[in-house]
Amino acid sequence: MQELPDIIMSASGWRKVFAASGKEDDGLPGIGEKNTVIAMLAAEIFADYIIKISNKASPSVVCGIDTRPTGPAVIDAVLKIFLAKGIVPHYAGVIAAPEIMAYSTRFDGFMYVSASHNPIGHNGLKFGLKDGGVLAGEENLKLANEFLKKWHEKNTEDRLKATANTALPSELDWVYANAPSVKNKSAAYYHDFMMRVISDSDDPAVQKNVFSIMRSKALKKKIAVVCDMNGSSRSLSVDEEFFKECGMDFYKINAAPGQIVHGIIPEGENLLFCAAEMERLKDKEKLPLLGYMPDCDGDRGNIVYWDRRSASAKTLEAQEVFALAVLSELAYGAWKNKGKKDYKPAVVVNCATSMRIDRIAEVFGAEVFRAEVGEANAVNLARKKRFEGYTVRIFGEGTNGGNITHPEAVRDPLNTVFALVRLLVMHPGNSKQPDLFKIWCKLTGQEELYSPGDITITDIINTLPKYKTTNTFDKRAIMHIKTTDHGILKKRFQKEFEKSWVTMSPILKKKYGIVSYAAAATNGTVETQNIKDFSVSGNGGLKILFYGKDGDRAENGGVAGTESGASGMLQGRCKDGGALAFMWMRGSGTESVFRVLCDVKCKTHAKPQFENLNSDTSDMEEDLLNWERSLIEIADKYK
Repeated sequence: MQELPDIIMSASGWRKVFAASGKEDDGLPGIGEKNTVIAMLAAEIFADYIIKISNKASPSVVCGIDTRPTGPAVIDAVLKIFLAKGIVPHYAGVIAAPEIMAYSTRFDGFMYVSASHNPIGHNGLKFGLKDGGVLAGEENLKLANEFLKKWHEKNTEDRLKATANTALPSELDWVYANAPSVKNKSAAYYHDFMMRVISDSDDPAVQKNVFSIMRSKALKKKIAVVCDMNGSSRSLSVDEEFFKECGMDFYKINAAPGQIVHGIIPEGENLLFCAAEMERLKDKEKLPLLGYMPDCDGDRGNIVYWDRRSASAKTLEAQEVFALAVLSELAYGAWKNKGKKDYKPAVVVNCATSMRIDRIAEVFGAEVFRAEVGEANAVNLARKKRFEGYTVRIFGEGTNGGNITHPEAVRDPLNTVFALVRLLVMHPGNSKQPDLFKIWCKLTGQEELYSPGDITITDIINTLPKYKTTNTFDKRAIMHIKTTDHGILKKRFQKEFEKSWVTMSPILKKKYGIVSYAAAATNGTVETQNIKDFSVSGNGGLKILFYGKDGDRAENGGVAGTESGASGMLQGRCKDGGALAFMWMRGSGTESVFRVLCDVKCKTHAKPQFENLNSDTSDMEEDLLNWERSLIEIADKYK
C-alpha cells in the first residue's frame, strides 16, 4: 500500500475519521475497506509488540470500545487479528476509559477503541500495558514507525486479510458471548479500585472510615449530583451506584449508550444541558449541588455547580476545575502527612496549565513540574518524580479539566467530583476529620472567608488566586498554519517577537508593569527553562513568560537570575508562579490545528500573597493573545 493514511499517531492515541464517508460528523457505523485495513495493521503491530514485551506466546489483552457508531466495526477487525496472532482477548464491549485502564492491570495490556473528545465520525486506538496507562511516548513511536513501515509494503492489505481469515469463527463468537461477563468483572474491580484512589489507602479499614464519614456528611448536607452522560461509555459504568452508596442522590440525562445528542467536548455550551437539568430539579427536596458531563470515552468530565447567590447553575472552566481538585488533594495531603519530614508534595501539569496551580502549590509547599501537552507525558513525569521521592498524588492537564489521581493513570470524572465533595463535606465533627477548606483559608490568610456552616463551591472559588486563561476551545485559541516544521516556525516567531519587543515593551510596562520575559520549552517529560533559541521546542510546547519589576527576585517566586540588557530576556532559572503572564503555543498531537493561549494574573482585592499588581489587567489576556497570533501569522508567511 502506498498512500499514507490520514492518521494522527500521538501517545494519547491514534486517531482519524473512521466513518466510511470520510466526514467527521458522520454518525453511520460503516468504516470502509481502507479503515478496516488500518485497524487490522494497528492490531498486528500491537500484538507483535506485546508478545515480545510480555515474553508470552499468548498474552492476555483486555479490549473495549466507547459508544461511537464505528466502534463495533473497528474492534471486529482488531479481534480477528488478535485471535490469529495468538493473543487472548477479553472483550468488555462498551466500557469507560478509566475502567478498562484500571482493569488492565490484571492482564498483560489493553487496546481501547476511542477518539476521546473528537467529533462523532472520528475513532481511534489507545494502547497500553499493565501499568494502567497508555504507552509512553517513546514506546508509541516504535509502534508508529513499524506501522508506517508495514503500510508501505506492497502486500500488506492481502496479507492482513489472509491473517484475519485464519481466526476461528467459534473463538470470535466466544469472545463476543463472554463480553457481559468481562464487563461485570471490570465494573466490580473498578468500583473497588476507586475506593482505593479516593481514600488514598489500600487498607480496607481506612477506606471504610473515609467513606462512612463522607456518606454521613453527604446525607446530612443532602448532596445530589447530576450527570449528562451524553450517550458516553460512562453510561455503563459504576457512577450511579457509587454516588448512591456514598449518600448522594444521582440524576442522569441522555443516559442511553450511544445517545450522543450534542457536542462531545465537555466545555462551554455543551455543559449547558447539565445546567438546564439542575435548574429543572431545583424544586426537588435535594437540590443538586454539582453536575458533570464526560466525553465519549468517559475519562474527562468538567463541572457545573449550583450558585446559591444567584440561585442558578453555573459552569466552571477547565482550568478552574483542575485548580479546585488540586486544592482539595494538596489540603488533604497536608492534613494526612502533617509532621512527616519525608513528605515532599508535588503536582505534575502540562505546559499550558494556568499559573494559578503554582500559587496553590506554593501555599502547601508543593513543587510544580511541567511536561508537554499529552496525558501520557504527565503520567510518565509523575512516575519519574515519585521515583525521585516526591508524593505526586494529583496531576493532569489544566487545559482540559479533570485530573488524574494516583494510583490511577488516567483522568477520571469520579476523582474530580469527589475531590470537590471532599471540600464541601469534610469539616468539623472531631479532630480525626480534616477540615480542608479551613486549612486552605488559614494558610492563605483568608480566615474571614471561612464559615464552618454550609460551604458551597462559590465560597471556595472566591478564595482562589485569580487568573484569566484563554479557553482551549475558544476560537481564538485555534490557528491553522501552513508551516509543517514547527521548529522553523518558532525560530521565525522569535525573530518577529524580538523585533516587536522593542516597540511593545514600553507599552506593556506602562499598562501592565511588564519589564522582562523568559522562554521555556517542553518536550515530552522534559521542561527546559530560559531557552535562548525558541526552535529547540520543536513540535513541543513553547512558552514566553512575562515578569514585572520584582521578576528577578527568587524569594518572590520569580526568577533566579538577572535581566539581560535592553533585550528584556532574563537570565537564570524561571518559575512560572512568579510571572505576571505567559503566552504559549504548540501544534496539536491529536488534531490538525495549532493551539495558542495566554494566562494572566488578575488584579483583585485578594490577600497580599495572591496579589502584587499595580495596574488594571482586565485586557491583558486579549492584548497578549492578539500580539501572539499576529506574530505567528507573520512567521507563517515567511518564504
